[in-house]
Amino acid sequence: MAQRLVVRTCTKFEGSIRPPSDKSLTHRAYMFAAIAKRGTSIIRDPLNGEDCESTLNCLKTLGAHVERVSEREVRVSSIEKWADKPVQLDCGNSGTTMRLMCGILAGRPGIRATLTGDESLSRRPMGRITTPLAEMGANITGATPPIQLQGSSLKGIHYDSPISSAQVKSAVLLAGLTAEGSTSVAEPSLSRDHTERMLTSLGCHLYRQGTTVYLEGSKQWEPFEFTVPGDISSASFFIIAALLHRGSSVTFRHLGVNPSRTGILDVLSQMGIDFEISHEVEELGEPVAHLTINSPSTLNPFVVEGDLVPRLIDEIPVLAVLATQCNGKTIIRNAQELKVKETDRIEVVTKYLREMGAKIEPTDDGMVIHGPTPLHGAVVNSAGDHRIGMSFTIAGSIAEGQTIIENSEAINSSYPEFAEHFAHLTGVTLEVEV
Repeated sequence: MAQRLVVRTCTKFEGSIRPPSDKSLTHRAYMFAAIAKRGTSIIRDPLNGEDCESTLNCLKTLGAHVERVSEREVRVSSIEKWADKPVQLDCGNSGTTMRLMCGILAGRPGIRATLTGDESLSRRPMGRITTPLAEMGANITGATPPIQLQGSSLKGIHYDSPISSAQVKSAVLLAGLTAEGSTSVAEPSLSRDHTERMLTSLGCHLYRQGTTVYLEGSKQWEPFEFTVPGDISSASFFIIAALLHRGSSVTFRHLGVNPSRTGILDVLSQMGIDFEISHEVEELGEPVAHLTINSPSTLNPFVVEGDLVPRLIDEIPVLAVLATQCNGKTIIRNAQELKVKETDRIEVVTKYLREMGAKIEPTDDGMVIHGPTPLHGAVVNSAGDHRIGMSFTIAGSIAEGQTIIENSEAINSSYPEFAEHFAHLTGVTLEVEV
């Protein structure tokens, strides 16, 4: 059911939260549990959003047993007997589900699957995974969903990916687990390395040279226990909110601080903003810590480009909101991947920030923003894109007047507690209209 949020100006963000658990790691934990050796894995603090539910539903269709012990614990038993009849796997809005599932299934003879998605996912490019998987010998077709796949015997390859994408890299590596020989993937710059870290912790033989990762031979691992850390991409909305509101101080507990994901902290350093990292531990190869952000006295402009882009691609919409309040010109480039997310985020971010009064120009691969400029309320349609919905909620918190976020239910796909955490940190309740 379509919903809209009513956002009004806030004074400051203050307090402590545990951000929602990392969506990428929840997907992988569920999938890796299903393909482990016989037994049951325990995943604690999973993200209970719609995208991760799509992964669980696909695994159940394929033969996995899933038990939800509580909101904070899910148990997934490895698949002993894979579905031997044609199956349809509904991936919802989750590109991660579709792309990684293709890698898992491509090398399993007997599998016959059609992978579908919602209207948004059905527009997203899948040739970027079907091409390398076909090179490995997969019987797979579909430039966009639906994807038709029949499991077959695979051979390892070296694949030079034209883009830096964790989903492409992961799909090839997961196919390599069932392929004959070694598999390697090179990318222009390092993308998120959650798959490599988790596989290594589970006993797989992976190593990296530069931006190329190598997987040596097949491997199956024992069932495991994993507590999913908080998602820094989700935390980024309140990180930026704390920077935008004078007198703010927010601590994020049990936050994933994987270096391939902490590009936003590099931006803060570039701006001269101090932050504190404490309570550092590790979960299945993933570094985890507490992060404290205090509002600075000034906001300097920044540049996002090159190798930094894959490390914060999902944070760019809310970083654009931050840039409207920085003292000077902010440049975002080499981010053409934004065009093939849930929406064309370059177009959508530019459109609505202009309507709110920002000085922003789109480019072929990013945007240029001049600040500071005061913002005023507007009506923003998320168009089903959760990050657009949350980014403009933060924009609305500094805007004069009232901001309306239409189709705000999209936020639930990655951050079900967003409105609750907003109210906790500000004392201001986001009004929900149906």
